[in-house]
Amino acid sequence: MIKTPICDLLGIEYPVIQGGMAWIADAELAAAVSNAGGLGIISAMNADGEWLRKEIRKAKGLTDRPFGVNIMLMSPHVEEVAKIVAEEKVAVVTTGAGNPSKYIKAWKEAGIKVVPVVPSIAIAKLVTRAGADAVIAEGGESGGHVGDLTTMVLVPQIVDTVDVPVIAAGGIADGRGMAAAFMLGAVGVQMGTRFLVAKECNVHENYKKKILKAKDIDTMTTGKRLGHPVRCLKNQFAKEFQRMEYNSNVTDEEIEKFGAGSLYKAAVLGDEKGGSFMSGQIAAMVHKEETAEEIIKDVCAHAEEVLSGGMKWVK
Repeated sequence: MIKTPICDLLGIEYPVIQGGMAWIADAELAAAVSNAGGLGIISAMNADGEWLRKEIRKAKGLTDRPFGVNIMLMSPHVEEVAKIVAEEKVAVVTTGAGNPSKYIKAWKEAGIKVVPVVPSIAIAKLVTRAGADAVIAEGGESGGHVGDLTTMVLVPQIVDTVDVPVIAAGGIADGRGMAAAFMLGAVGVQMGTRFLVAKECNVHENYKKKILKAKDIDTMTTGKRLGHPVRCLKNQFAKEFQRMEYNSNVTDEEIEKFGAGSLYKAAVLGDEKGGSFMSGQIAAMVHKEETAEEIIKDVCAHAEEVLSGGMKWVK
């Protein structure tokens, strides 16, 4: 069995964190992952505080194990949501799309472990100085909002820079990815796309089918012109979005209007043409729908096997 320092820090059995996917990572998925020994995450996305409070309490009714909340710092409700997680005393908060430093002290006073997602060394330094307990180094292979650096390049540089545990994310779908993350210095992994097809995930069935049918070059990145690049599966929406980005006659406002609500269309409505099906590059490595428990045990068992055989090249 694989046990790393992140297991003790977060009170989990396996060093696996489920990604905080907007419109996808709800109380049921989070509870299933936590019950399986990983760390389940509820996405606060752009929802208001009371919606989040209900999801947190729902998760508490489904599991007695630690789970967390992912807070998107660009949310219009971020101030309210930041207070709610402290009031509800969730075990862990992960953050993305911004600098969480102003909230970290209050969260830690509430007994919360704070684990920001970082795309660069500069952000990693910033959040650790503010008191982050660990960081998630997420490479551009991941789905959703992405940075420029790949996981292979980013993780060891973050490990060399900060004195807190580092969790690797982006491009990890199986035990080989977990083993590689450990070799880069990480003590855990975060996976989103793999959990998207978990049986307990309530995302629209069309979304799951698109992930399971994906080929190696089926993702693309949109939104670079707007400064917020997003990795998603290729479809009519994504190609039109990219076409608009390269058209100088189209304004940024028109592009933003075109993209508004596109993830909801994909995750909730299953709109195969008009939705943004955010996905990591590892979609092509996900071949079947499994329970959260099966996913976690498969990844960890595979990693043990890979790590055990790693010395065969050493003479």
